[in-house]
Amino acid sequence: MSYEILLADGVVILFQITAATFKTWKVWNVQFTDGREVMLYKCGTEWVQRNEDNLDNAAIIAIGKCIDSIGQRKG
Repeated sequence: MSYEILLADGVVILFQITAATFKTWKVWNVQFTDGREVMLYKCGTEWVQRNEDNLDNAAIIAIGKCIDSIGQRKG
């Protein structure tokens, strides 16, 4: 399913999210419309990314909130 978020600087980001498992962790693969793909996971209450992914902190937090809200709707 496709989602969009509005960052504080006024930029709209469109992306798709798929849940997966990496080793024993639940992760979320986020694919942007430009083809770039990143992997996010939650450590406690904080959303983090792989070392090789280069999202800024504001984008990570906004996408994490979106993922959290998806989980609340399904729960």
